[in-house]
Amino acid sequence: MATENRHRASGGGGWPGRLPRTARFARPGGAGAGGLFRVGDAATDVRVAPADPGTDPAGSGARGQDGPGGDVGAGGAATVRTPGPRGRDERTPPAPGRPGGLGWAVRPAPPGEEDAAWLRPPSDDDPAAPPDFDLDCGDAELTAARQDIVIGRWQGVRDLLAGSGDNWQLRTHRLRILSHAAASCSVAETWADAEPGNPDAAVLRAATEVVRAFGAAIVLRGGAPRGETLPEARLDGVVRSCLRAADASPLDPAPWASLLTVARLYGKGVRGPELQRWWDGLRRRDPFHVEGHAQLLRYFSARWHGTHGRMYGFARDAAAVAPEGSPLPVLVQIARVEEYRYVIESAAANGGSPPCETGQHWSHDIAATEARRTYERWLGGRPRGPVLPEETGDLNYLTHALCLGGLEAPAADAFALLGRRAVRVPWSYTGDPAEQFAAYRRARLGAGRDGG
Repeated sequence: MATENRHRASGGGGWPGRLPRTARFARPGGAGAGGLFRVGDAATDVRVAPADPGTDPAGSGARGQDGPGGDVGAGGAATVRTPGPRGRDERTPPAPGRPGGLGWAVRPAPPGEEDAAWLRPPSDDDPAAPPDFDLDCGDAELTAARQDIVIGRWQGVRDLLAGSGDNWQLRTHRLRILSHAAASCSVAETWADAEPGNPDAAVLRAATEVVRAFGAAIVLRGGAPRGETLPEARLDGVVRSCLRAADASPLDPAPWASLLTVARLYGKGVRGPELQRWWDGLRRRDPFHVEGHAQLLRYFSARWHGTHGRMYGFARDAAAVAPEGSPLPVLVQIARVEEYRYVIESAAANGGSPPCETGQHWSHDIAATEARRTYERWLGGRPRGPVLPEETGDLNYLTHALCLGGLEAPAADAFALLGRRAVRVPWSYTGDPAEQFAAYRRARLGAGRDGG
């Protein structure tokens, strides 16, 4: 396993630091701008090239568990928002946490404001308080829209997606949750029929069809990690729905992330040129789209159509060109969870026990070094403020890696940022998620920041 980032990108200039929220990670220069590096083999050579943020994608046409979203259904956050310009959300004022750590206080407070109310943590939760597994990760508007789906209404969903604007990470988070809620009813179809010209309706319908395809695949193989596959004709129909959504909403990366998701269900994978086209479509719209990257990472995993080495190579290459403050380096921790899951499931399928060395999977030198690197590059450059709903799942992956890697001080910072906002994956792969989250949080926040 390679221990270094195989960064072969070129380019100059500096990362400007504080761009508008929707452009924060689409830097025009800096390391990796204009560069090129490859991930894959001759069968599927996907080029992970930093996209030109100025490219107009309009003419281009068209996540963990065995579902498309990976860890959907397991988040929790408490964030108060008010409508912002162009439909974006304005979060509550930032609040740093433990003095001297990263966490909340990733940037110094303005002079004379050290004791201001906006600098205090958002809550005084006892470290022993139980985790909060909120399906919507604290997004109250998403909760309301999801409840509309339960009663057969689509108007709230329409307003929510329209209000998400071009905040692609937030929008993708909401689409993932909504598509799972809509998969068991006809709300997505009803909306698309009622408003055939609404691009958001087409995008949600495509995402919902992807969720249904994964559900059908799970039923077909009886819950086994591998087995029979769906007929290609059905999968081709899902792909066509995603391409129609991409045509209807040409600037939105979500349909392209849906394509990279459904690609996993093809028994022999997707032809290299086609997969490359889908990947390029995503990158032209959002070069640092975390969900899209996570879906292709899983495609390259040994559980699906690749190998451990190919998966780690993709994760490390993508992390190497991620700008300061981007959550994209957490792909390496997602890859480590995918490898662990493969080993555990393979042993169980063969009627054996996991290898004894799996206990060191999280704590050996490479694993610990990479967890610390993600902590420094993501949280160290992240604008201070409470964890956002769309960050909660990824931050749980990082916190899990820091805890199991024995990095006590970084784990304490991560918990100070998370609060009680928990998701079940990846904690569920190493034990009871509620017990683990609570025990590690109590130990890290109760012990202070003396270790790691």
